[in-house]
Formats: sequence, C-alpha cells, structure tokens
Amino acid sequence: MDIHILTYLINGLLMIALPIGLTIYLTHKFRLGWRLFWIGAGTLIFSQILHIPFNALANPLFVSDKYFTLPMIWQNIFLAIFLGLSAGIFEELSRYMMYRWWAKDARSWSAGLLAGAGHGGIEAIILGLLVLYGYVQMMILRGMDIATIATPEQVEVVKTQIQAYWSAPWYFTLLGAIERLFTIPLHLACSILVLQTFRRKNSWWLIIAILFHAFMDGVAVYMLRIGSSAFTIEGIIGIFAVISIGIVLLLKGREPDVMIEISNTIQSKLIIESVNETHDNLDRTQYQ
Repeated sequence: MDIHILTYLINGLLMIALPIGLTIYLTHKFRLGWRLFWIGAGTLIFSQILHIPFNALANPLFVSDKYFTLPMIWQNIFLAIFLGLSAGIFEELSRYMMYRWWAKDARSWSAGLLAGAGHGGIEAIILGLLVLYGYVQMMILRGMDIATIATPEQVEVVKTQIQAYWSAPWYFTLLGAIERLFTIPLHLACSILVLQTFRRKNSWWLIIAILFHAFMDGVAVYMLRIGSSAFTIEGIIGIFAVISIGIVLLLKGREPDVMIEISNTIQSKLIIESVNETHDNLDRTQYQ
C-alpha cells in the first residue's frame, strides 16, 4: 500500500483530534464545560469574517506600480509587516471583545486557556476538514481517467497536480498537523496575554498580544517570501511555540489571585445580607 494514503489521512485526522483532545483535557482538569471553547471558536470565525475581506481590499496595494518599484527585500519586509499586523490586530482585538462582552466571567488562567483552545482549535479543525476533503478528492481522482472529467486544456494541469500530491515525500504530508501543534500554543499564549488586560486593568497587555502575534506571523510570511524550506519555517514556528508555552506558564504563577477577591466579595455580601435580614426581622416582630 502507498504510505501516502495513510499519512495524508493521519495528517487530517490529527489536525482535528489535537484541539479536541486538548479541550477534553482542559475541561476535565479544571472542571469546566465547553462553553468557553465555543465562545473562543466563534471569536476566531468572527475575526476572520473581518480579516479576510480586509486583506482582499488591501491587495491592490501589493500590485501597484509604486509597490513594485521597491527593492525585493523591502517588498518582502513590507508585506510581512502588513500581514503580521493585520492578523495580530484583527484576532487580538476580537479576543479583547470576547472577554469584554461575550465571556465576562472568564477571568481565571484556566478559563483563558480554554478560550484560547477554542480560538486556535476551531482553526485547526476547519483546516483539518479541508485537508480531508482534498484527500478524498485525490483518492477519487487517483484511479480515474482525467480526460473524462476535464477539458483537453486542463488535463495536463490536473495530472501534474495529482502527481505532485502523491509523489511528495511522506514526511511532508504530516506538516499540517505539526504546524497546528505549534500554532495552538500561540493562541493559548495570546488568550492569556489579552486576559491580563482585564485582570491587571492595563491595556498594554493587549498591545503586547498584538505585537507578539504580528511578529510570529510576520516572520513566517517573510521566510516564505524569501523561499525558505517548509521545515525551516515550521522550525521557526516551533520556536515561537516554545516561547508561547513559557508565556502561559509564567503568567500562571504571576496572575493576581482572583479567587481571593471573589471570596472576599462573597463574604462581604453575606455579611450585608445577614445584617439586613436581622433588621428586617426586628422591624417585622417589633409590634407583634
């Protein structure tokens, strides 16, 4: 059996299974439901509804005469900065809106992780489904006579695409799952960073999240533009994944103790209610 049949399938399934497995672990460990996962997932979709059209509208900038008069190195740098900032601003501002209006109760480190798992997880799941859809198409086309389904002008193009798909080194076929494995920690880190905006009441945390996200995406775009190999790019993303995990762990130890604040608030309310109840009882029994 051709190993590609197995590896392409594993790649797509892993892209879907990784975020689901992470979410099951987080919900079980922290005794949380899936609500924050779905809120985070909806936030990612919302951000892309705005982000993708924005990039499409900005595309004429990169085909203009003025843009192409720049040296190639500056074209690459400009494009990397633009696309990096575009991703960082849309996704992190959407995450801010999520905490501000849709997940007002998500203020703990564990809740931030779960929201981040939804944000990065739905992206991985959607891409995994697209990978599996392409896999099924290629499996169908693998044994077909292309001339029966394509015009004479398209036959050679389709044959070339099919041949390239099935002749790729088998380890290349798993890069999608590896990239999702490295990308999900970025979403977890950015989710925790934006959360600090509300926990510490300081907007600089949102700026840090935007810049961190933009820097990672910008570096990846630049490396792609200059023709770096897929393994080099994934290696760089892997470095950012390690940094992201460090951010997540660092902020776990340094975040304010919200549970103490909540406990004090609850105790204060109980005392007030107790006093009010005592006064009400005295008023009701005074003339009986």
